[in-house]
Amino acid sequence: MTDKIEKISLIISKGSLEAIYPGLIMANGARAEGIEANLFFTFFGLDAIHKARHEHIKLATVGNPGLHLATWAGGFPGVASVMTQYMAHKMEKLDIPSIPEFIEMISDTGAGLYACKASVDLFGLEKDDLIDQVQGIITVGEFYDQAAGGQIIFT
Repeated sequence: MTDKIEKISLIISKGSLEAIYPGLIMANGARAEGIEANLFFTFFGLDAIHKARHEHIKLATVGNPGLHLATWAGGFPGVASVMTQYMAHKMEKLDIPSIPEFIEMISDTGAGLYACKASVDLFGLEKDDLIDQVQGIITVGEFYDQAAGGQIIFT
């Protein structure tokens, strides 16, 4: 018999499409299973909860081995936009919500969304720069307090 996971805390540290979605999918799946979930956005992961940026997340095309594209080709102007549009189209066909919609859905299920204080300070941001679903700007220590007794997943 295995123990059921009761709580997960996900750290989202990168600001690209392929780095943000896994954490959102895992948080959504956890909530669907009745598992408590908290998301901690740090460094460029803050883009997912930044009012001015969360609707403009792009797929990383330079040095992304999953694209099977030469690094130099990924750097050409427009490649990131084209590949992002392509992925958005494929996800829409599968009824996968956009990042802003997904975050709102996850928040509505009771998941906690938090911004890293050190990263917010580093980038000169304030609470008003972040989407309304963000419950607070917390320190790493406060994040560990919230994560206590659960699993921590770094995406």
